[in-house]
Amino acid sequence: MQRYDSKTVVVKYGGHAMGDPMLAQNFARDIVLLKQAAVNPIVVHGGGPQIGSLLERLNIRSEFKGGLRVTDRETMEVVEMVLAGSVNKEIVTAINSQGGRAVGISGKDANLMRAKRLERLWRDPDSNIETVMDLGFVGEPAAVDPHVIEVFLHSDLIPVIAPIGVGPDGETLNINADTFAAALASALKAKRLLLLTDVKGVLDKNGELIKSLTTAEAQALIEDGTISGGMIPKIEGCLDVIAEGVEAVVILNGKVPHAVLLELFTEHGAGTLIERRRHRAGAKGTA
Repeated sequence: MQRYDSKTVVVKYGGHAMGDPMLAQNFARDIVLLKQAAVNPIVVHGGGPQIGSLLERLNIRSEFKGGLRVTDRETMEVVEMVLAGSVNKEIVTAINSQGGRAVGISGKDANLMRAKRLERLWRDPDSNIETVMDLGFVGEPAAVDPHVIEVFLHSDLIPVIAPIGVGPDGETLNINADTFAAALASALKAKRLLLLTDVKGVLDKNGELIKSLTTAEAQALIEDGTISGGMIPKIEGCLDVIAEGVEAVVILNGKVPHAVLLELFTEHGAGTLIERRRHRAGAKGTA
């Protein structure tokens, strides 16, 4: 516990764990305990399944380009309603019910997260011509003003943040929750960034959990194909965060009860820890 005394820990909370009432209660209790233990937890949450469910109920069809959802103005209104509204307040209520003092905000509040339109290149498989995809109101971090978060850190309040930002013309932009949390952790030089997912961490070629990786080892696993698919951009994002000054990033399964406490307060952790040099005791390495 002394290792994290007065330190900032950014927790990205998402995936199916958000839809399980018991896991959500455990998560809220863990966050409250961190605050009571003099840790400064900051929660950034997703909400993809909830957004998809409401879009379906409203009969709003989504268009996809290159595997990415195009967010038009009508869809963006639903995204903001769900992320900054219902999902955010559910998490705030859960934390408060466990004795915490949570406050829900979004990246738009106090200009916390300035964003720019996300651009992705798409190559036509027939002509082999690359074009820039227009994904609508999808953004990526451009600048972080952490002042409002620093105010929270000097109080008993726990910030719960919806991953939407404000664009250059004042428009609302939807930002991937992992990307949002990474940018915030970098700006705050957080002690830890915890990415709660639906998988237990980085797996080796035998499907076993790798408990600890250095940044060099993680890069090597990408190059040899051990890390593949959707895990590649997640790991690359982790490497960028560490390069920006965050001490370590952990990928762990949010469906494991009390995963946050197990990771921070037990010797062997609960997921895959990525850092510049290995410090975790009993780490299995990459063999």
